[in-house]
Amino acid sequence: MRIRTFSLATILSLGAIVTGSVGTADAQWLNYPTPGTPLTRDGKPNLSAKTPRAPNGKPDLSGVWQIEPTPAGEIERLYPAMASGAAGVDGDDPRTQSRHFFNLLIDSKPGEEPIRPEAAARRSKSAQTLDSPTSHCLPYSLPNRYFVARAFKIFQTPQEIAIFYEIDGVFRQIHTDGRKLPVNPFPSWLGYSTGKWEGDTLVVDTAGFNDKGWMDTRGLPRSEALHVQERFHRRDFGHMDVQAIVEDPNILTRPVTIKFTELLIPNTDILETFCVEGERDRAHMPSAVQ
Repeated sequence: MRIRTFSLATILSLGAIVTGSVGTADAQWLNYPTPGTPLTRDGKPNLSAKTPRAPNGKPDLSGVWQIEPTPAGEIERLYPAMASGAAGVDGDDPRTQSRHFFNLLIDSKPGEEPIRPEAAARRSKSAQTLDSPTSHCLPYSLPNRYFVARAFKIFQTPQEIAIFYEIDGVFRQIHTDGRKLPVNPFPSWLGYSTGKWEGDTLVVDTAGFNDKGWMDTRGLPRSEALHVQERFHRRDFGHMDVQAIVEDPNILTRPVTIKFTELLIPNTDILETFCVEGERDRAHMPSAVQ
């Protein structure tokens, strides 16, 4: 199945770049009851039940998760070009994405974005073309990966946490065995992650990125100096609050903090997705600014 991308005209009118396969979690695995899921009196999953615990007593973050939907009308208010809904095709509705998906710095006041002039110039140039990494079927990267409205699945063990993403079939390893981040690692798309528990909150530090990814779909670049710290707190069975602190001294003038909530999707699973399978969009996109 080929999931279509957003309307080119709409995206260009936003000055934002949306590329790659983006959709919703509607087409998931068959409804298979997840063992151990607490139920309400009417037999539905009780998403307000207590936070599950792993055998070592730590919160168990395992499960299929998806970012909390954007409040109705918010994307239309921020991006008036989307008000008509014309960009939503075959389940790809940009109005369901997080506002940070289009612009990581959206919370900043106009003219006060914490971006260095040379990085702003690069972003401005990128906004004139769809020649993004994901348009070439390269993976979404951090922090933009958080904000895609596609499900991901967490597997947790005492020594390691693995996250599998449906959006482009990639995975992350978060080592919780006490190791330190590697020194001078080979630059990678998703970096290298280590985690530790602070009470009931998992604190993850990630570094060792390459400079090829974008931090949002508007074209905000990143450098190899990028460092991301995530704080995962599963407040109950169905809600996980996340705080991400993004630091890149070569791109940003100060760290940027984003807070959002992930929602558990019970009784389902993620599907495989390969961007190159049936890809037909790249040939119709400009490859560079003229």
